[in-house]
Amino acid sequence: MYIKKILLAIVIIGLFVASYFAYFVYNAMFKPNTNFNQSETYIYVPTHARYTDVREQLQPLLKDIDGFDALAARKQYTSHIKAGRFVIKKGMSNNDIINSIRSKNKPLQLAFNNQESIEKLAGRIATQIEPDSLTLLQAMTDAQFETDNGFNSKNRLGMYIPNSYEFFWNTSAEAFRERMLKEYNRFWKGARTQKAEALNLTRDEVMTLASIVHEESKQSSEQPRIAGVYLNRIRIGMPLQADPTLKYAAYQLPEYKNTVIKRVLNKHKDIDSPYNTYKNRGLPPGLIAMPDVSAIDAVLNPEKHSYLYFAADASRLGFHKFAKTLSQHNSNAREYHSYLSAQGINK
Repeated sequence: MYIKKILLAIVIIGLFVASYFAYFVYNAMFKPNTNFNQSETYIYVPTHARYTDVREQLQPLLKDIDGFDALAARKQYTSHIKAGRFVIKKGMSNNDIINSIRSKNKPLQLAFNNQESIEKLAGRIATQIEPDSLTLLQAMTDAQFETDNGFNSKNRLGMYIPNSYEFFWNTSAEAFRERMLKEYNRFWKGARTQKAEALNLTRDEVMTLASIVHEESKQSSEQPRIAGVYLNRIRIGMPLQADPTLKYAAYQLPEYKNTVIKRVLNKHKDIDSPYNTYKNRGLPPGLIAMPDVSAIDAVLNPEKHSYLYFAADASRLGFHKFAKTLSQHNSNAREYHSYLSAQGINK
């Protein structure tokens, strides 16, 4: 009888220990442990991060950080940190969270529109992926990379086609640059290259002209007509006389730094620069800004017409009036200049 009591006590203790262990395992692994109201949130784990870096981000998101620590150590996550962007969903357990941040790096949609310079593009990208703007800029202007792939300081901006792309947050600056080169080559594969050749233009020339067209008008509906005007001028050997190129030339000079030119004046036409298309025939040596795809395709698919001139339309701001003769153009230009003067825009 005494032995039976001992055995019964051992069984009871065993059941109690097993129950406690099961309760501990449930709480440590499977009990919901999130402490936020939204359906999901993200943590961003930098390259070469330590567990303390991950823990710092997780602590405000979890009810029990100590329980998470214990399981993370047991599952050896604390010594095997993975960089990336990871989702934490409301109601996740510690086990779910560890599985997520250990192997489920989530891509994001990286997007950029027409940037004015490679420096501004680097800054825009740096807000979306891990590398900072300086690291990106160094990779994007690397001389060896540019030489190997046919780019230089004049045309490098044309390699980056404005769009939305899927990237991992922890993509390196070099990997970003290489991906953009692939996207550039994919963009030009096939029909676009054939259309450029039919116009007797190189890719770089198309991009340069597209940058001017885009700076002239953001209206995709009239960009093919503007492209047609410039191609007509090129065809007959007439200077482009593109005001955006004068602004670009001016902004390279110290006296125009941190200024905004709202009205192109005769003094701007005297600037000594290869980008001054009033003084120099043909296209300038490179892009003056990053064009949208609509402007690129406008150059490749120009409207066929006999217009040689256009001026901003004061009655429809953002659009232009087109003319076949200089006298008609001068009339259109005087109308717009009168509008600017009435608005007090004199420089």
